[in-house]
Amino acid sequence: MADQKAKKSIQDKIIRFWKSEEQIPSAVREIASVLVTVGAVVAVLLIICGTWPAIVTIESESMVPHMNVGDLVLVVAGDRYGSLQSMEEGNSSGYEKFGMPGDVIIYRPNGNTELHPIIHRAMFWVEEGEEIVVTAGQRTGTYTAPHAGYITKGDNNPVIDQVGWSNYRNLGGPIEPVKKEWIIGKAMYQVPLVGYLPLNIVPVIIIVVVIMVLHELYLRNRAKREEEMKSGRKV
Repeated sequence: MADQKAKKSIQDKIIRFWKSEEQIPSAVREIASVLVTVGAVVAVLLIICGTWPAIVTIESESMVPHMNVGDLVLVVAGDRYGSLQSMEEGNSSGYEKFGMPGDVIIYRPNGNTELHPIIHRAMFWVEEGEEIVVTAGQRTGTYTAPHAGYITKGDNNPVIDQVGWSNYRNLGGPIEPVKKEWIIGKAMYQVPLVGYLPLNIVPVIIIVVVIMVLHELYLRNRAKREEEMKSGRKV
């Protein structure tokens, strides 16, 4: 019986706190509202896109002119809304995405989950030990695939990602052919410039929450002053 009374007492306190019109409970309600909204958006994106992250921002010029810095890109799983096609397959089927044949994929370089994913076009599939000739300007070389995977390239880059002279920050070696399990998804749609917001998402969220809380406090204080003025007139 004592435990039930203590439990009911705690519940009553929580309810009174949640319904209170004081500043701190009001601020907590506003923050909780933001978190619930963000959670709902994430859930919808997961259902629609089937992968995470479902939205990425272009941070370099490697895909210019088809994707530009600051573009916001919607990402879906590779098997959603049609099978994933490389440029080689797109040339045969007539399938194009973002101005050229084949899909633009988002992948983790060498499967590394600690590095920022790369968003480049899937050029063609190679098998382990397959040799390809790579040419960039006056430079020509032969690349031998260490394992099966997609060869990838930025539309604005002169050479494929996988050659030794194409380096990626802090990877500790050349980018390898992209295994299917390293692929996060494929790019579906883009919205120009909106991606500048996610690039600074943490400070933006903080600013939005602070503004919401300050606005709520301002409304509460104004209502309180108006109530005090009415009370004063009545006296």
